[in-house]
Amino acid sequence: MASGTKDAAQVIAELTATNANLREQIRSLEKTLWKRDHPVLRRALSVSDVMRMKKETYPFEGAWEEAFGRPEKNGVWFVWGNSGNGKTSFMLQLCKALSHFGRVAYDSLEEGASLTMKNALMTAGMQDVARRFVLLDRENMQLLSARLGKHKSPDIVVIDSFQYTKMSFKDYEAFKERHANKLLIFVSQADGNKPAGRTAVSVMYDASLKIFVSGFRAISKGRYFGSKGYYTIWEERANIYWGETKE
Repeated sequence: MASGTKDAAQVIAELTATNANLREQIRSLEKTLWKRDHPVLRRALSVSDVMRMKKETYPFEGAWEEAFGRPEKNGVWFVWGNSGNGKTSFMLQLCKALSHFGRVAYDSLEEGASLTMKNALMTAGMQDVARRFVLLDRENMQLLSARLGKHKSPDIVVIDSFQYTKMSFKDYEAFKERHANKLLIFVSQADGNKPAGRTAVSVMYDASLKIFVSGFRAISKGRYFGSKGYYTIWEERANIYWGETKE
């Protein structure tokens, strides 16, 4: 009889503990649902609040400022264009200009450390900024993300080209969020005047600076513009393409 009483007591204790655990789970679920239905809203900003904000920018000068003004640091830039229009040359010239403001890594997923890339580096005079520029030879996005997470990692990274990353838009958003303290510049193949592929188009719309390379000019398509709105990559070829050759 005592044994039976003991067994019943154990069952009651176990049921009591189970009920307590269930009550705790219910309370936790209720809190979660309450937070979902009662989101904490951030304070709306007045015009004066926005005007007082100090934003770090890249202090471009000369031709760079005339093309793109002084864009805000970090975030995402997106560059696209068809082959043979000076896209790689532009990217290396841009890297050289940006190297004055931070360390730059160029992840060449498409060309890698090929002879054509070597020649392009030489033509752009990248030896002049060798201490602030590195070329990554087809480093996949997982390895690149690990690199960017390390201490003293590059401040600016070029990913060329977006199509070779195999990223979905969700992958892109996660990568951007993970490295919000970097400037991420995605280079894309083109389909006519638009980036090639639906995901690339979505990333282009999300980017803060959009640059279309055509006829040896890099043309700002938003959201930053200078007095000209374009950067000339190769003046002689650009003049021929755009019909501006002087007689």
